[in-house]
Amino acid sequence: CFSHHISGINFMILSFLLFRLTMKRLLSTSRSSVDSKEMKKFQLLAQKWWDEQGEYSALHSMNDIRVPFIRDTLLNMSSNYHLGSPLSGIKILDVGCGGGLLSEPLGRLGASVTGIDPLEDNIRTADQHKSFDPVLAKRIQYKSSSLEEIVGESMEMFDVIVASEVVEHVADLEMFIKCCSQVLKPEGSLFITTINKTQLSYILGIVVAEKIVGIVPEGTHEWEKFVPPEELEHLLESNGFSVKTVNGMLYNPLTGSWSWMESTSINYAMHAVKSGVQGQSSPTESLSETESEQRSATAGTSM
Repeated sequence: CFSHHISGINFMILSFLLFRLTMKRLLSTSRSSVDSKEMKKFQLLAQKWWDEQGEYSALHSMNDIRVPFIRDTLLNMSSNYHLGSPLSGIKILDVGCGGGLLSEPLGRLGASVTGIDPLEDNIRTADQHKSFDPVLAKRIQYKSSSLEEIVGESMEMFDVIVASEVVEHVADLEMFIKCCSQVLKPEGSLFITTINKTQLSYILGIVVAEKIVGIVPEGTHEWEKFVPPEELEHLLESNGFSVKTVNGMLYNPLTGSWSWMESTSINYAMHAVKSGVQGQSSPTESLSETESEQRSATAGTSM
């Protein structure tokens, strides 16, 4: 009887392992959010992430507004934070982290950051750069992986997901959003920055930025993959998110700086909150309408 019981347990373990392996193969061979053409583009620039005057200079300067936007939004949703390390205790997933340009400042604010990127060369660059700072070495971990590959081991694990300048490069946006929902805790926050799909974004984001001024390497973006905020908002809401803030962003190539603006016709930043357990409201929903508007404005304009 006892031996039959042990055999039953072994069979269950074996069945579970086979199920996990089958699911992993299905994910890797059928639908994937990773676009192989995009991988080839960024492979060529993997060693240049930390050159502040190089191809990623605009991303370096974007930290001046995207980091305060993330920080202030999260602080406005919570009354519990530590001076000097305001994001202490918060687990952040930085999707498409590249060389760690956004992971590092979030780690310096006290957050525990996991950065994932499908390109191994990007992860090597990020790992090498964080090693220069012992504090960051403890707070940040990097992994060469796509988002869907970590879903099985990371269900509802993270308080915050950041996908900055990523969604315009993914192969399957709806699948990407679904995976974000799966690894995010209820009432967790999702931050996205991306490019709108307008005539103006084509002229400034591709013709001027890539072909004339050369701020961004030519071929980095495809206008067809740009995402209008209305489309992104619809996708998020149909996957259990509530969109809280949408702010327009403007890059000035003469000064190399970013600023907030009302229009979302070029670049924009979005903050959405995953719905909580039924019957419970998220921290932002418990605020009065006026307070919510005031706090959103503060988060969007802080420098």
